[in-house]
Amino acid sequence: MTTAENALERSGVGTITGTPDEVRKKLAHLPVDQVVALTLQHGNHALAHVLLDTVAGLTALIPSIIERRHEAKYRSIIEALVPDIPPPRHKLIEARMTAEARKSVIETGEWMTAAQIAEIAGFSTTNPSAQPNKWKREGQIFAIHHRGTDYFPGYALDASTDYRPSKGLARALKVFRGKKDDWGLAYWFASVNSFLGGKRPQDLLISEPDRVVAAAEDEVAGVLHG
Repeated sequence: MTTAENALERSGVGTITGTPDEVRKKLAHLPVDQVVALTLQHGNHALAHVLLDTVAGLTALIPSIIERRHEAKYRSIIEALVPDIPPPRHKLIEARMTAEARKSVIETGEWMTAAQIAEIAGFSTTNPSAQPNKWKREGQIFAIHHRGTDYFPGYALDASTDYRPSKGLARALKVFRGKKDDWGLAYWFASVNSFLGGKRPQDLLISEPDRVVAAAEDEVAGVLHG
C-alpha cells in the first residue's frame, strides 16, 4: 500500500486502483457504506497512481475545511441572533464632533494630493508621491489621510521657492513633535488664534513664519502648564 493510500485509510477513506474486474473483486470484500468511482478511459497504471496521490492530498484537507465552514456558519448564526450594541452616547458625540472638525478642515480647500504638488512644483509624474513623502519623513511637511489618500497642506508651499514647503512649517512641526498628530496639526493651523490677533496660523505661515512658530511655542507652553 502506498503512502497516499495509508493516509487516506487513516482519514476513513480507502482507495482501490486497477482494471474494472480487479476493482470489482476488491470491492466485494470491503465493509464500506459508500463508493466513489473515478474511471480512466485511456489511462495506465502510472497515471492511476498519480491521480491517487492527488486525491489523497485533497481528501486529507476535506475534514478540516468542512469543520472550518461549520464553525464559520455557527459563528454567523450567533452574530445574527445577538443584537447590535450601540456605542456609548459620549462616544457618539465625540465621533460627531471629530467628523465635523475634519469636514471643516477639508472644506477649506487648502489641501493637495502628491500628484497635484508634483505638477505645480515640476517634479516627475512617474512617481509623484516620492518628493512629498520625502518631505514628510524629514519633518518638512505633514499630511492628513482621508479616504485612502494623503493630502498635503497647500498653504505650506511657498510659491517664491517653486512650491517647496515653508521653512517656518518645519520649525512649527518640530515644536509640536510628539504633541499633535497630523489631524491635530490640521486643526491648529486652520483655527483662529488669539496669539496671532485672531488670525489663522496657516494664513501667516508664508508671510510671517516667526509669529506662527511663536504661536506654536505658546500653544505647547499652555498645554504643559495648563
